[in-house]
Amino acid sequence: MITKKIEEIEAFTGQEGTQIKQIFSPIEANNAIRYSIAHCTINPGNNSKPHTMKTSEMYYILQGNGIMHIGEEQKQVKQNETIFVPPMSKQFLENNGKIDLILLCIVDPAWRQEDEVSE
Repeated sequence: MITKKIEEIEAFTGQEGTQIKQIFSPIEANNAIRYSIAHCTINPGNNSKPHTMKTSEMYYILQGNGIMHIGEEQKQVKQNETIFVPPMSKQFLENNGKIDLILLCIVDPAWRQEDEVSE
């Protein structure tokens, strides 16, 4: 059994300006999974940089609210909401709330730097 505590995972700043804690990827799970899952934080008034992924993504909002931008669409999103981001979609998430916007990001297949293009 492999378990992790969010508070014990070292954070890094993503290319898109978020604080990211990589929870699991195929490497940490002995290649038993093909996706990656990360815990992401966007501070109030900030947003991720517009970017495109070759892979699909799923965001699950744990705390806060914001505006999700996918292509020409935008939608207000909040706690307990899930967002599907299709592959090759220009996207960014904006925190227009007063508290940190915290979410889980699931990328399938697993996130790789070469699959992400910042705008």
